[in-house]
Amino acid sequence: MILQNKLKIFNDPIYGFITIPNSVIFDLIEHKYFQRLRRISQMGMSYLVYPGAHHTRFHHALGCMHLMQKAVNTLRFKGVSISKDEEQALYIAILLHDIGHGPFSHAMEHSIVNGVSHEQISLLFMEELNKEFNLSLTLAIEIFKGKYPRIFLCQLISGQLDMDRADYLKRDSFYTGVAEGNINSQRLIAMLNVVDNELVVEEKGVYSVEKFLMARRLMYWQVYLHKTSVAAEQLLIRVLKRAKELTSQGVVLQASTALKYFLINEINLTNFNRDTLENFAKLDDYDIVSAMKEWQFHEDFVLRNLSEMLINRTLLKVKIKNKPIKKEKLQKHIKKLKTDYSISEHEANYFVFTGEISNQAYQKDQQIKILYKTGKVQDIIKATDQLNLKFLSKTVTKYYICYPKEKL
Repeated sequence: MILQNKLKIFNDPIYGFITIPNSVIFDLIEHKYFQRLRRISQMGMSYLVYPGAHHTRFHHALGCMHLMQKAVNTLRFKGVSISKDEEQALYIAILLHDIGHGPFSHAMEHSIVNGVSHEQISLLFMEELNKEFNLSLTLAIEIFKGKYPRIFLCQLISGQLDMDRADYLKRDSFYTGVAEGNINSQRLIAMLNVVDNELVVEEKGVYSVEKFLMARRLMYWQVYLHKTSVAAEQLLIRVLKRAKELTSQGVVLQASTALKYFLINEINLTNFNRDTLENFAKLDDYDIVSAMKEWQFHEDFVLRNLSEMLINRTLLKVKIKNKPIKKEKLQKHIKKLKTDYSISEHEANYFVFTGEISNQAYQKDQQIKILYKTGKVQDIIKATDQLNLKFLSKTVTKYYICYPKEKL
């Protein structure tokens, strides 16, 4: 009877009913580390541009697991052997692939922890859970790290046609209302097969792959790299950096216990221990928002204004160019800000800065291979008559400058 209670279903707006395959997966979903993903937004600050983009990493992880169930069934139907242990490992690995994301998804990695990526933190969480779950995550960790000899299993977790991308493009398209990202993930999965230990797409699926790659490119320019989203994320990174800087100078800031831990301590990969992981597990979007709600009234000019900008959506002006921004232009805005508010160059640099964004929809080093009826396998670029796909493998870089509008 206990087992019955664990085979629950979720109602998902994208796929309908999602079934939990077994009690171990249920227990992982119930775990506090995973439940925290309900409080981590999938798209960071994108809701400031697309008001509907309030879905979470929790939604996304369940969607990925659902698609992985479809992929396993498809491959088995086509005669690809996947053992029960491998199947379970795939579900665990894809369910937990984003468990290491910090508040607002990417901002933490560039501000209050030094050089620790969300993938590395995901791995630390998985290793900790492995101890709790009697080493039942060992194979999942091996696949997640890309170390398992059956390469196609690793490709389902992390590759150009992995279940992560198959879910987030469709899901983010739905919640933002940007129709260009609405891929047919079910069709893509139905066309999957395995040749020589690698994932391939059957010839009939070539148009679905083309649509997928075009959708990825358009979603990056239109949504993920939207200039306002980029500026907002940069502001968030700078809020946290300023808070950390002030804390190091002895200024006591109002913040949750978990956030204070990361403001006070210099955290990097070498000292990211179990205590750090427990504090990280308590940190989510709410900590950052509630902190900024207090900091917008702080006496520090930089912290106050940056926090207020994000809380009230009075963001910086952003201009995107095809060429690098000239230093003179940057200096002109810095000089104006220093004069207008009698602040130092260091403080002005928090509000005036440049950066670059790049978009590459197709990585040649991780080919998407098309399987013909003859048995021949060919890279999608050669298999398609779409000239666009050649260009999608080129990295396009754009440059931006951010500076305040007339008044802070």
